[in-house]
Amino acid sequence: MTAFQLRPEQINVFQKHVLEHYRRHGRKFPWRDTIDPYQILVSEIMLQQTQVDRVIPKFEAFINRFQNPAELAAAPLRDVLAMWQGLGYNRRAQALHRCAILIVNEHGGRLPKTREGLQALPGIGPYTAAAVSVFAYNRPCVFIETNIRAVYIHCFFPDAQDVSDAQLKPLIEATLYKRDPRRWYNALMDYGVQIKKLHGNPARRSRHHSVQSRFEGSDRQIRGMIVRILGETKEMNTRELMRRIGREPERVRAIIEQLAAEGLVVINRTRLSLP
Repeated sequence: MTAFQLRPEQINVFQKHVLEHYRRHGRKFPWRDTIDPYQILVSEIMLQQTQVDRVIPKFEAFINRFQNPAELAAAPLRDVLAMWQGLGYNRRAQALHRCAILIVNEHGGRLPKTREGLQALPGIGPYTAAAVSVFAYNRPCVFIETNIRAVYIHCFFPDAQDVSDAQLKPLIEATLYKRDPRRWYNALMDYGVQIKKLHGNPARRSRHHSVQSRFEGSDRQIRGMIVRILGETKEMNTRELMRRIGREPERVRAIIEQLAAEGLVVINRTRLSLP
């Protein structure tokens, strides 16, 4: 079945079903209580590859500490990284900090209102730009993430394998509830969560499904440990940091150099610090 085969009554039934589920079982999150573009941007970046339950307290603390782009832009990166601890993928915090600086310097402290303007910000790709457009500005953009993918594969490709996003996007566009895109996408995501609970994850049948690599013992874990330890002190001797990490010295040294190349760690001879 393709989007062009859906009759108006089929689209109407699908929309009513998803929206009714949301009316009865919609989840409550702090970022759903605001249309502030900055807060929406923060939530979207935090939610990338991080479980919702971990994001909620971090989002609230982050917004309390950095209430607008100007406050975030004025903060040292080490303070931003400290607030980010526990979320992982510290480059997201760095990108968000760079976004804030650009927003203040080039956009008068306000987020751009177009997808193109949003996507020009550091670290903002097509998905995040579309999500901010929907949740902050209630614009009828088409985008896809894991829960949305689960809904459309479950409902329209019940027996198919290797389903591509190219097959799903025309359906997402055809069924988009344009009267209230913000509510519609929240409803889709929550319905996708429910489908996963009841039927397993249909998104496993997506061509784009991937399993995240093991965290324990990974380079990701060591990267996070380095940033956390350096965040606890002004600076530290390289050998002391390696002793505290307790992993292969050459491996740790290579990760330190990678973090330095990314601007997340400063190397001053034998001393290390956060920016």
